Amino acid sequence: MRLPSHTTRRRRSAGLAASVAAVLAVAAACGQGADPAAVAPHVDAPAAAEPLTATDVDAWLDGLVPAALERTGIAGATVSVVHDGALVTARGYGYADTEAQTPVDPEATLFRAGSVSKLFTATAVMQLVERGEIDLDADIDAYLDFEIPREYPEEVTMRHLLTHTAGFEERIAGLIGTGDETPDLREALVNDPPEQVYRPGTTPAYSNYGNALAGYIVERVSGASFDEYVEANVLDPLGMDSSTFRQPLPEDLAGRVANGYDDASGPARPFEIVGTPPAGSLTTSSVDMARFMLAHLDALPEESRVLAPETTALMHAPALTGDGLGDFAAAPRMGLGFFDESRNGHRIVGHGGDTNQFHSHMQIYPEDGAGIFISLNSSGLGETDSLEVRATVLEGFADRYFPAEGEGPDALGDQEAAEAVAGSYVTSRGFHSTFLSALAVTGGTGVTALDDGRLLLEPDPGTGAPAVYEQVGPSLWQEVGGQRTIATRTVGGEVTAFVHDGAFTMLRAEPAQTAGLPVLLASTLVLLAGLAGWAVAAVVRRLRKRPRTRVPGRKWRVMTRVAMAAGVLAVGTWVVILMQVMGLQEVPVGAIRNAQLLQLVGALGTVPAAVRVVGEVRRRAGWRRVAGSALVLAALVGLAWFAVAFQLLSPDVSY
Repeated sequence: MRLPSHTTRRRRSAGLAASVAAVLAVAAACGQGADPAAVAPHVDAPAAAEPLTATDVDAWLDGLVPAALERTGIAGATVSVVHDGALVTARGYGYADTEAQTPVDPEATLFRAGSVSKLFTATAVMQLVERGEIDLDADIDAYLDFEIPREYPEEVTMRHLLTHTAGFEERIAGLIGTGDETPDLREALVNDPPEQVYRPGTTPAYSNYGNALAGYIVERVSGASFDEYVEANVLDPLGMDSSTFRQPLPEDLAGRVANGYDDASGPARPFEIVGTPPAGSLTTSSVDMARFMLAHLDALPEESRVLAPETTALMHAPALTGDGLGDFAAAPRMGLGFFDESRNGHRIVGHGGDTNQFHSHMQIYPEDGAGIFISLNSSGLGETDSLEVRATVLEGFADRYFPAEGEGPDALGDQEAAEAVAGSYVTSRGFHSTFLSALAVTGGTGVTALDDGRLLLEPDPGTGAPAVYEQVGPSLWQEVGGQRTIATRTVGGEVTAFVHDGAFTMLRAEPAQTAGLPVLLASTLVLLAGLAGWAVAAVVRRLRKRPRTRVPGRKWRVMTRVAMAAGVLAVGTWVVILMQVMGLQEVPVGAIRNAQLLQLVGALGTVPAAVRVVGEVRRRAGWRRVAGSALVLAALVGLAWFAVAFQLLSPDVSY
């Protein structure tokens, strides 16, 4: 699965913001996410291409990858390169098992491919399209034995599923786990499906659910399980005998998979079980992936072909038009399963993928007959280390062997256009119908219009770092000093969203999403300060042995303090729950219900708090006491508003 996003994102620091951003990173753990080739700083391409030969590629990789692994604390890596219809090289670096000091063998050692698996799902679908058994533009209800969530009357088609435009929200539960039980694909799709929150074909929103649904349709149409179909129709014909979608691994492959690590100094983690297998369960070798790249380059003998050349060309081409996407069509668009990752004027299509410990990316150059695959078996010491290593290799490969020719587009420098884009944005790959909708209050992107008509994105949603963009078309903006692009959408004269990386949309934040975090933090601080002040006063009174002064309205004060404590405990409990979700741990329903109970007590506390304020005003208790009580009331109202606005009290506790 691939990280924005997919995916991993640089996490925020400090308190709740850190927890929330971390959850977003994990939500991306099975997603596409940031284009690794855009994470590393832009380097001007060389004037002439180097020869793409085994001797040159080996020397270049050997000088680059080991140092990158050492610097980032990543245990091992495998890389394969193809060109002109043949395997140029396959290399292994570091360790498959750090304790036994087992080196990575590019042919024998297996890695988890994450969302690169989605390209196999798309390939399987397109085989059935070739045979006339699936219609790309027919409603998928024709192929299913259950109903999918629908909020819009438009048909949901296979084209939508393969381009992440079916309109589904995000889900985390069951994304990745451990154990020895094989996931039930139908059960994973039917049990608590995500809601449809966008009109089909209009708003790119990366979806593991959508791709897994495509895989299930392969099962329904073919009459075989997805694992069996892919083995018989893709892996076996391509000679990919070291690859499988099966979980746990078959006995003949189980002993060959590399261990997964957080970083090279840590213990090996258990084998990961992807809950929606077609979206990310592939285990493979870099040599096998070379065969798959050659298949999509139409470079294999006729007897080994799994798709007709016209079908691969269709998969690599933009699959949606401006009829649905509107202004978004100005930016690079999704193909049928493939992302457009073009660089230096060379067309590149590919896909990245991440599990918790494995991080992979595959890119092919259809017109240049080349391809490269890289996979890592650990995340590294820093939050973005795995992205940066992949970026260094992928970007370096493009710049060394397929450098840029000519100048880029001229900037328009339209100040008015920049000011129209400025504002706060949140990702479309988010949560709408569950308590995780609260995550929208952090982790968004602020866009500032600079004085020279350029835009400052903080952070760039594709890389997690600040970036400056300049306008190069009516709705198209390009990164200054880089090659990333975004396209804005204007509705009724207002910029409402922008799209990046083909399958990710940033939507203009709603007022509640903008105000949510300040209200939450301010309310929590006020309640903490009030509880602390009350506790200190009680301790001082006891130390000085002062008698308790009986003040009217004591019961309202007691109930208010109970509500204050419940509200603060609710915030803390939600943070713990988010941290569990972040770690892809199953959160007991009881824990969520407890958080909701505390939240409810805090919300109901607005009644005694209001009575207390009214009573003190009537008694003329003094402006300090009235002001303090009013602040407490405002804080309780703030927490209650937050709970309602972001569905923390919803009966539905799915996530």
